Amino acid sequence: MKNQKKKTLTPEILRQAVLGSFQKLRPRYMMKNPVMFVVEIGFAITLLLTAFPGLFGGTGTRAYNGLVAAILFVTVLFANFAESVAEGRGKAQAASLKKTQKDTQAHLILENGELKTCSSSELRRGDVVLVQAGELIPGDGEVIEGIASVDESAITGESAPVVRENGGDFCSVTGGTTVVSDWLKIRITCDPGQSFLDRMIALVEGASRKKTPNEIALNTLLVSLTIIFLIVIVTLYPIGRYCGVELETSTLIALMVCLIPTTIGGLLSAIGIAGMDRVTQFNVIAMSGKAVEACGDVDTMILDKTGTITFGNRLAAEFLPVAGVRQEELMRCAALTSFADATPEGKSTLELAKKLGDTTENPENSVFFEFTAQSRMSGVDLIDGTEIRKGAFDAITSYVRERGGAIPGDLHRIVEQVSGLGGTPLVVCERNRILGVIYLKDTVKPGMRERFQRLRAIGIKTVMCTGDNPLTAATIAEEAGVDEFIAECKPEDKIRVIRQEQAQGKIVAMTGDGTNDAPALAQANVGLAMNSGTSAAKEAANMVDLDSDPTKILEVVEIGKQLLITRGSLTTFSIANDIAKYFAIIPAMFMLAIPQLEALNIMGLATADSAILSALIFNALIIPALIPLAMRGVAYKPMSSGKMLAKNMMIYGLGGVITPFVGIKLIDLLISPLLMGL
Repeated sequence: MKNQKKKTLTPEILRQAVLGSFQKLRPRYMMKNPVMFVVEIGFAITLLLTAFPGLFGGTGTRAYNGLVAAILFVTVLFANFAESVAEGRGKAQAASLKKTQKDTQAHLILENGELKTCSSSELRRGDVVLVQAGELIPGDGEVIEGIASVDESAITGESAPVVRENGGDFCSVTGGTTVVSDWLKIRITCDPGQSFLDRMIALVEGASRKKTPNEIALNTLLVSLTIIFLIVIVTLYPIGRYCGVELETSTLIALMVCLIPTTIGGLLSAIGIAGMDRVTQFNVIAMSGKAVEACGDVDTMILDKTGTITFGNRLAAEFLPVAGVRQEELMRCAALTSFADATPEGKSTLELAKKLGDTTENPENSVFFEFTAQSRMSGVDLIDGTEIRKGAFDAITSYVRERGGAIPGDLHRIVEQVSGLGGTPLVVCERNRILGVIYLKDTVKPGMRERFQRLRAIGIKTVMCTGDNPLTAATIAEEAGVDEFIAECKPEDKIRVIRQEQAQGKIVAMTGDGTNDAPALAQANVGLAMNSGTSAAKEAANMVDLDSDPTKILEVVEIGKQLLITRGSLTTFSIANDIAKYFAIIPAMFMLAIPQLEALNIMGLATADSAILSALIFNALIIPALIPLAMRGVAYKPMSSGKMLAKNMMIYGLGGVITPFVGIKLIDLLISPLLMGL
């Protein structure tokens, strides 16, 4: 379901949107959109004038007042329809997600080891359950024992099962998915009603969507423009009387509605909701509209090397002993450090050693030391006291020196040779003697250099974080084309870099999946966590990728950019529209009293009434006409901000000026004969 295209309108969404258009007419709801609320007030006044034409002392006819009222009513309905369509797509997705929520039977493991069958709704945070092949996982959790294939198509739409196992970054499971092979012991990480699926449903339904800071700022601008034009309209009435023109209240309201930015006012909510919906099409759940909006302002992107820039499967490719050490001895010690190492590096080291003829067996009663970001090594202490370690070059050399050992003269050359090939050297030592290097090979994903060039073109700096040594990091960074890199990076280093960038006023995005990534994900303006990652990472982030693809951050940033560009382009178009409406309505209002204003009737509109009604009809029709553009977003191509501004000003600024001239003239040609018959 990656990048799946959705229809803008389906019959069900259309039906619900039409109903929603009328349901949103409540004044209390309309007040949330001040621009359209003004239009609704205008409709109420003109409707009153239709029943009582002389209420405010005017001479307007019921037919004219009724036409103005009808057009204003349709304008409000179209604005509500745009918002309802955008909400309908989110609600449709929420409905499909609700179908995956089932009250299943769970096998709860009691403290004495016995199994108790209970309902999934009875499970609480901390409970441990056993899930076997063919059974639904009863709730969100983390695998604490076992390895199995899990069908996550109910959540991600991807039919291929994924492997979930204890340890590492692929231990997280989601309630409602199915174990298709083997078995898993899972520790539940949330209480009923607080699962990831529950939060997804609440978010995509959009019922409680909060306006983003940019939306609030733009809304403030639109309200300010509305107040300015309201003052202009109020002062226009005495000016008209001074010039000997009795301006109808309906005409003043029509002018008011045409001049205020009703186009963007009617589409603003739809643009924001559709932006979040475009993110969900990439199987990314945004925790708020603010997160999507922040993507559009990203200046710096922090990326892990492993899994994001490279494939992440650093597999043992060769054993390289130092002078005076036999390869068999190096393989034996490398295998001993890897029996309890569940990482891809450890597993591949064992496989390669066996492939090359090593017959070492797992030693009994040995103590295994896992790799940590602080020690940057792993190893084993055998029962006879022998200490064997493998790890980063500087970590192992420091370890050996502390025990009085010497560094082989050819070790540095071997390490540089491996690093120069873009590989990762793991140095192996026994007690205080270095035996050699395990060559771990990784590969940069195809097309990464081009993608980073696209980001650079729009002014985004990329920073690669890796635990590799500086030489390896520099080689990968050069091949991938990132702007900067941080070698031998620890979790606290990511937070430090993020804070440094933010101190310069920059917006920072990063991806992560482990518990150690959680602080940095929380610190970043945009934090994208992997669905396969730990609960801590998902809770700290403001976005979650259901496909667990770290490179997705690149698409999400582009969607954020597209959201801001769409909002800016349609705002420009809306304001530019006013020019043509001005030339349509002002001459029509004053032409009889001031014949010289005939020169402003450059469109050659038939009568004063047809000119005003044509502008008003165009003002209403342009809202549904722009709904498809608001939903799919303005076409986005990577380029500098200056070029992007110039392009959009040309298309939507100039287009916003020209389009109404053409549209109003065509409408005038259609309705002027009809008006003459009234």
